[in-house]
Amino acid sequence: MSNFVRTGVFRGAPGRVFLLLCAMYFIEYVDRVNLSVAAPLIKEEFGLSNTRLGVALSAFGYCYAVFPVICGYLGDRLGPRRMLAISGVLWALGTLLTGFAGGLAGLVFARLLVGTGEGGTIPVATLAMSNWVTRHRRGFAQGFTHSASRAAAALTPPLVVFLIPLIGWRGAFMAMGVASLAWVVVWYGYFRDDPRDHGAVTAAELAALPAFSQAGRGRRGNGGAGAPPVPWLALLRRILPVTLVFFAHAWALWMYLSWLPSFFVSHFHIDLKHSAFHSGAVFAAAVIGNTAGGVLTDWLYTRTGNLNAARRNVVILGFGGSIPFLASVLFLHNEIGVALCLAVALFFLELSAGPVFATPMDIAPAHAGVATGFVSTAAGLAAVISPITFGYLVDVTGSYTSPFALSIAILAFGIVMSFWMRPDRPLEPPAPGELAVHPPAQFGTASPAQSTSQVYRQRSAKEQAA
Repeated sequence: MSNFVRTGVFRGAPGRVFLLLCAMYFIEYVDRVNLSVAAPLIKEEFGLSNTRLGVALSAFGYCYAVFPVICGYLGDRLGPRRMLAISGVLWALGTLLTGFAGGLAGLVFARLLVGTGEGGTIPVATLAMSNWVTRHRRGFAQGFTHSASRAAAALTPPLVVFLIPLIGWRGAFMAMGVASLAWVVVWYGYFRDDPRDHGAVTAAELAALPAFSQAGRGRRGNGGAGAPPVPWLALLRRILPVTLVFFAHAWALWMYLSWLPSFFVSHFHIDLKHSAFHSGAVFAAAVIGNTAGGVLTDWLYTRTGNLNAARRNVVILGFGGSIPFLASVLFLHNEIGVALCLAVALFFLELSAGPVFATPMDIAPAHAGVATGFVSTAAGLAAVISPITFGYLVDVTGSYTSPFALSIAILAFGIVMSFWMRPDRPLEPPAPGELAVHPPAQFGTASPAQSTSQVYRQRSAKEQAA
C-alpha cells in the first residue's frame, strides 16, 4: 500500500481525481440498487407480481447493455471529463423521476434513463484511470473503485430504510438525484482529460503516470481527431473471452443487487428493516473482496512478472471460492447462516472485478474506453436477464433453489472462459527489431509475454505522439 501511495494515487491531484472516481462509483451504485431495497414497498403499492417486479428491476439493464460501447467510443473521442458529466446528468434525472413514478410504466422509464446514464460510466472511468493511474497499480485501482460501489450496495439498504420513514421512498430517490447532480458539478470543475492540463499536477506526478497518457490522445483542442481508429473486429475477438467471464460475474452479482432484500423478506418472513441489515452485511464483504482482488492481482504481477497468471488465477480463485458457499445456501434454513454464506460467496466473487477490468487496459490501452465498453455490455445483459429469470423461476417453482443453482452453473462456465482472456497478448504485436522494455525494478524479472506487452505500449505511445 505504501508503494501505491508514493505513486500518487491517493496523494496530490491524481489522488483527488481517483477519489472523485470512487465517489462516482459510490453514488451511482446507490442509485442503481436503491430500487431493490424499496422493492417490497413498491411491489405492494403498485400491486406487482414477482415477474412484473423483475421487469422493473431489469429495466436498468436494457440501456446499460446498449450504451457501454457507444459511450466508451464517445469517451475516447470527447474525453472522460465531458462524457462522465453527460452520463451523470442522465442518471441523476432518472433517479429523480423514479420518485415521481405512478406505476410500472413510469418506473420502467425512469430506470431506463438511469441505465442510459450509468451505461458508459465504467468504460469512461477506466479511460480516465488509464491516464491518471500508474500502470502497475491498475488492478488495485479497479478493485478499489469497485469496492466503493459495493460499499454503496452495503450502505444503501440501511440508508434507504432510514430515509423512508422521514421522506418516504419517493423522497429517498429525489435526495439521491440531487446528490448525483452535485457530483457532476464537482467533477466537471476539477477534472481534466490530460493530466498536463491540470494546474495542480506536479512534474514528479506526471513522470509517474503512464507514458501513453503523456503522449496525448489527440483531445487537446481538436475534438479527439488524433485518436487512433478502432480495430473493431480484432478488438472484439480479443475482448470476447473477458466479456464472457464478466457476464458470469455480473449474473451472480445482479442476483444479489436485485433480489437480496426481497429474498430475505419473503423466504424468512422478516421485516424490511431486518432485511436491510442482512443485505448491508452481505455487501460489506464485497467491499473487502474488490480491494483484496485488486491487491492480489497486482502483487502476483509484481512477484512473478506473469501478467496472464496474475489476472486469470485471481478470477479462478474468486469464482471457484464463491460456488461452494452459494451451494450451501440451498441446504441451510437459518437466516444468519444463509447471510454468512452469501457474504463469503460474494467476497470471493468480487475478487475477480479488479483483474477483469484491468485486462482491457492490458490488451488494448489505446482503446481502453471501447474495450471496457464491451465488458460492461456483459454486465448490462446480465442486468436484464438475471433479475427477470430469478423472479420467473421463483414464481414457477415456488422456491429459490433454481436461480441459485443456475448462478452456480454460470460461474463454472466463467472459470472455463478465463483461460482465454490472455492479457499478456496485446492487441498489436511489437514492430520487428524493437527492444523489450521491462517494468520498474520492483516488478523483478519480466517474462517474454510481459515484455511484449510493455513494448507495444511504448510503441503505441510513440506513434500517437508523432
